[in-house]
Amino acid sequence: MRRKGVNYSKYGYIFTLPFVLAFLIFSLYPILYTAVIGFTDMKGLIPKPIHILDNPFQNFKDLLFDNPSFRKSLINTGLLWITNFIPQIVLALLLTAWFTNRRLNIKGQGAFKVLLYMPNIITASTIAVLFSSLFAYPMGPVNSLFQMLGWSDAPIYFLQDKTTARGIVSFIQFWMWYGNTMIVLVAGVMGINPALFESAAIDGANAFQTFFRITLPSLRTILLYTLITSMIGGLTMFDIPQLFLAGGPDDSTLTTSMFIYGQAFKGSYMYNRAAAASMIMFIIAAVLSGILFYLMRDRDAAKLRKAQKNIYKSEKAAKAAAREV
Repeated sequence: MRRKGVNYSKYGYIFTLPFVLAFLIFSLYPILYTAVIGFTDMKGLIPKPIHILDNPFQNFKDLLFDNPSFRKSLINTGLLWITNFIPQIVLALLLTAWFTNRRLNIKGQGAFKVLLYMPNIITASTIAVLFSSLFAYPMGPVNSLFQMLGWSDAPIYFLQDKTTARGIVSFIQFWMWYGNTMIVLVAGVMGINPALFESAAIDGANAFQTFFRITLPSLRTILLYTLITSMIGGLTMFDIPQLFLAGGPDDSTLTTSMFIYGQAFKGSYMYNRAAAASMIMFIIAAVLSGILFYLMRDRDAAKLRKAQKNIYKSEKAAKAAAREV
């Protein structure tokens, strides 16, 4: 007699069901609802019947062409992300090369990694209070240091200068996240086949050549993940600019997430405009992600697939010609 097999696949579906339900209710539905109300006249604290606008894209047009505050928040978001991510990825790569160099064999790596990752654990509100105290006016540690060293004769109101405010916010973001980026990159290096490094050492490659010829190319997927997650995090930056300076001075640290929050939950409660701004940011994130995927693609693998496709077409054409003969 044949024994009846046990199908365990159903248990997989059962175990994933809670996540699927949570995703449908708390993620997919809000995204679709946000997309819909971006084309409506929904606003006001008291619920009213909503209607699709005569020109469904009117909210998007108003934001892009008639709202200087939104355009300024877009520029601020891009500047803050670029100025904190470039030094972040450079320092993370340098630390990764340092920690994973087999010739250096650094002692106490675990302690160093914990200390470098520590800022990522501290809450944003704590960091905002810390830097507000450091740059306080007129009595603050930074002002006291400047006067003690003779760099200034009078207290400086650092947080009233637009460039300084942006620089501090960018530095905070860099300081909070470079440790996280380093840990991800170190984990990626740990996954590279050690035989590659051993072969490079036997061939006489130095540390510089090994890093740029073996480590970086092998980290393409990890770097893509880091770029995508950092880009999305930069586009949705909210906590530090909001808690530290509330978008000031003169909206110089106003980000798109803060603009969306202000439109939806302050003043006239313009949910339609906030939803339209959210969808614009979603489209920007999707386009930038697509560009990053294209730029970081494996060109050798793409060429190989193209060559295989051409060979297949040639073989198919040859077989067709042979049948006709």
